[in-house]
Amino acid sequence: MKLVIPMAGFGTRMRPHTWTRPKPLLPLAGKPMLAHILERFRDLPIEEYVFITGWLGDQVETYVRETYTIPSQFVEQKALLGQAHALWLAREYMTGPLFVLFVDTLIDAVDFSGLDAASLDGVIFTKEVEDPRRFGVVETDAEGRATHLVEKPDSLENKNVLVGLYYFQDGAWLARACETLMERRIQTKGEYYLADAVTLMIKEGANFTVRTVNVWEDTGKPETTLMTHRYILEHGYDNSLESLRPAVSVIPPVNVHPTAVVERSVIGPYVSIHAGAQVRDSVLRDVVVDEGAELAGVVLENSLIGRWVKLRGQFQQVNVGDSSMVDSDLD
Repeated sequence: MKLVIPMAGFGTRMRPHTWTRPKPLLPLAGKPMLAHILERFRDLPIEEYVFITGWLGDQVETYVRETYTIPSQFVEQKALLGQAHALWLAREYMTGPLFVLFVDTLIDAVDFSGLDAASLDGVIFTKEVEDPRRFGVVETDAEGRATHLVEKPDSLENKNVLVGLYYFQDGAWLARACETLMERRIQTKGEYYLADAVTLMIKEGANFTVRTVNVWEDTGKPETTLMTHRYILEHGYDNSLESLRPAVSVIPPVNVHPTAVVERSVIGPYVSIHAGAQVRDSVLRDVVVDEGAELAGVVLENSLIGRWVKLRGQFQQVNVGDSSMVDSDLD
């Protein structure tokens, strides 16, 4: 079984952080987001990772090769023509049973049983939301089988949205469907979408069932990333007891790296302070402080602080990329 992860986008909604790092490597609670995603598959017999990279993809490859022992393949998508195009580029590795997972997706409490059923060609994982128009939706028949996928629908009628996780019994069939899309120039809003490839497979006779996930967290935007950060801290990454320091008030959950310096401050809830960071005379709530950052005399909430940032003065909310300096006391 393989795990295929397309991640070639520029991550424009997460700038300025993604000017210097690809979005999957942005940290939450002590680990890159990619690590939290891969953790969800640790109990499955994954034999190979396939990463489809683009912007700053060399950083992803370096991180994966230094961190994981599972065999990994890397494919570069230079022209961002869509999800199906990305998968087609990786066609030589698209064999046998596989998962396709988009890197904006953190899921939990997922039913992975019975994937090898003889009558099953694939599983589409979904969750109900109030407004499906930013996502894709799946339509089903009376027996619960998928009949059609619609990317970014115009209406609110179908709220059963695609969460970015799919299982395919035959990866080669998926690769052929992606190729057919491009041969026939079947596009949605100017791109080749995986949803259209799956719909094509259904028309060819593939049997896809639909399963809901209990937890679906999104890291596509700063505000949703902070919500995902909250979830991760609440589910196994709170180290409040290890984070206690003299003259520091800790309000759980928080995650503080052992090498971080925290003095005369109030941190939490929902704060991560990464390796080598320094926080002094500050109050932080719902904040991610990346490695090597230095904060002094700040009051922050709902903020993302990049690597090696120097931040001084009174602030309420900031979104500061790597190697920046912000000082409210400068004239």
